[in-house]
Amino acid sequence: MTNPTRFGGVTSTPAPRPTPHTPIGRIPVIDVGPTVENGRWPTKAVVGEVVPLRATVFREGHDAVAASVVLVRPDGTVHSRERMTCVNRGLDDYRGVVVPDATGDWTFRVEGWSDPYGTWAHDADIKVPAGIDVELMLAEGALVLDRAAAAITDGAPAADAQVLRDAAAALRDTDRPPLHRLGAGRSSAVTRVLDRHPLRDAVSPSADYPLRVHRTRALFGSWYELFPRSTGAWQDPETGAWRSGTLRTAADGLARVAEMGFDVVYLTPIHPIGTTNRKGSNNTLVAQPGEPGSPYGIGSAEGGHDAIHPDLGTFDDFDAFVARARELDLEVAIDIALQASPDHPWVTEHPEWFTTRADGTIAYAENPPKKYQDIYPLNFDNDPEGIYAAIRDMLELWIEHGVTAFRVDNPHTKPLDFWERLLGEIHDAHPEVLFLSEAFTRPAMMRTLAAIGFHQSYTYFTWRTTKPEIEEYLAEVSGDSGAVLRPSFWPTTHDILTPYMQQGGVAAFAIRAVLAALGAPTYGIYSGYELVENVPRPGVEEQIDNEKFQYVSRDWSRADDLGIARLLGILNDVRRRHPALQQLRNLTVHSSSDPATVVFSRHLAAEHSPTGRADTVVVVVTLDPFTTREGVVHLDLGALGLPHPNGGTRFTVRDEITGARWEWGTENYVRLDPRFAVAHVLAVGE
Repeated sequence: MTNPTRFGGVTSTPAPRPTPHTPIGRIPVIDVGPTVENGRWPTKAVVGEVVPLRATVFREGHDAVAASVVLVRPDGTVHSRERMTCVNRGLDDYRGVVVPDATGDWTFRVEGWSDPYGTWAHDADIKVPAGIDVELMLAEGALVLDRAAAAITDGAPAADAQVLRDAAAALRDTDRPPLHRLGAGRSSAVTRVLDRHPLRDAVSPSADYPLRVHRTRALFGSWYELFPRSTGAWQDPETGAWRSGTLRTAADGLARVAEMGFDVVYLTPIHPIGTTNRKGSNNTLVAQPGEPGSPYGIGSAEGGHDAIHPDLGTFDDFDAFVARARELDLEVAIDIALQASPDHPWVTEHPEWFTTRADGTIAYAENPPKKYQDIYPLNFDNDPEGIYAAIRDMLELWIEHGVTAFRVDNPHTKPLDFWERLLGEIHDAHPEVLFLSEAFTRPAMMRTLAAIGFHQSYTYFTWRTTKPEIEEYLAEVSGDSGAVLRPSFWPTTHDILTPYMQQGGVAAFAIRAVLAALGAPTYGIYSGYELVENVPRPGVEEQIDNEKFQYVSRDWSRADDLGIARLLGILNDVRRRHPALQQLRNLTVHSSSDPATVVFSRHLAAEHSPTGRADTVVVVVTLDPFTTREGVVHLDLGALGLPHPNGGTRFTVRDEITGARWEWGTENYVRLDPRFAVAHVLAVGE
């Protein structure tokens, strides 16, 4: 990336050049997608992901056209060339999929081509039965099949070319009736061979579009958030004084997280915390003696973002935490909040990195009416190179200590050119490292953060609670937006406790767990979810006695009685066993007669499944945490990959939560009682 230049104290970046003019092909190919700003940034995928692509392909006149999608490896060799399907002849709309099998920077293109066999078949099917130009049509068909047989390469089975030669001979056999000869040229055997080895004239490629392929965890994984200082925290019953949990006590608690089947353990900031303007319990302006302050008020005399809070331990303790996590097949993510307490070493060493107000004071963070008196935001306009180097070196330090993912706090409050440069450089050096964007903000900002390098994004899922909202949002995030923004669904966070979660009790927590875990390949749970912590702080959407400002000691034995921990374990197990649930862009929303019942499915065809078998899961979930709901579920059987998607088809489903089996079809009665079961998670054909 070109470094910014300075003119008269103003930082500027050279303007991007327009895309060069490309002449249109003999067979026009337009509207290739989904792409990100027409290829300005790469379309996203992970290893083994089924990536749907489309294009508009047409030509002058009436001759048949077709299209292929070509996937090209990072080394420039062709991985696959697959014929696309025209799903709407009137709109010339072609669809296909690619499935990359390794990480790296791939490309794809769409090739439009003239289809001589298709043109002949269309005309012959009309003329021969009508007795028009019969011998001419059959002779022309034989010539087309001769060409197609000759074009089959040496690497193909010899039988394929022979099928076409035999059909050509049959077309020339005047001893047979014309319709029999036509049938030989139009046989299923012929069309199967030509599907594998199409005869392509006037091949016209689109541009090559970038496709960045990440490791699987960039798309699929379950995150568990915890505050290390609370994990193992203890309060003296006589004095009320608290003793902080440590990285060692947090490591002792990892077995419980692993038992629930989570993939990533995410730690809120573990750095020293400032004392100036330290916040007290429930965000009070003045901390009382012994109150630890917000871990987002980063920095003190003990260090900044490259240091560990002394109460939590040392880098040796952190290394031991990472080692224990890896023993349990857990990755470690940490929170990166690019801000500083007034006591951060940056404030004295680099005051130019902050904003000085007219009265000489440094401006603290504000989002009126919210005020964050305990933190100073960075000013990226004053010394962008100095700030960049410090943050890059800090990330490198944590990567060296085994961190493989970063949850970035409020990235939308930092410049996008900073993120594009930083994430690009980290990707080049450490392509396995992932970044989760915590940007609950305007859609354009969220999408652009994803486009320039963030692997995953928090979403509006947390606030989508009604049936229309959920159905619309599931369709949105699993559609074209999945090419750039990978959604991470969180029912609650340490900042957010919605009215639905405050009021709905255990059933609400179960319902939202099902929707989060099965509605997106990546989802996350905030520690304490298993205990249904739903008491709000008055006037705001967050928990009372918020862990951001104080220690919290939890009695995990209560989780067994509530059942949420068991449900999370089941959901994570189901996600691991069903490859369809590890994909993003394979979701179909179905209908139901009940206004509080949502139905959706995920389907993975056998040819794309790692098991070699088709995999389909149907989710039926109530949104009502208080009353029993019943109604009729209407399924689109074609979306389930069933061979005969009509009203007479019957198939077996097995509930992955209870083990019950039923015979289902197009219409199915369901009854969900939130006291016992908030959802059916149905494996089709099992």
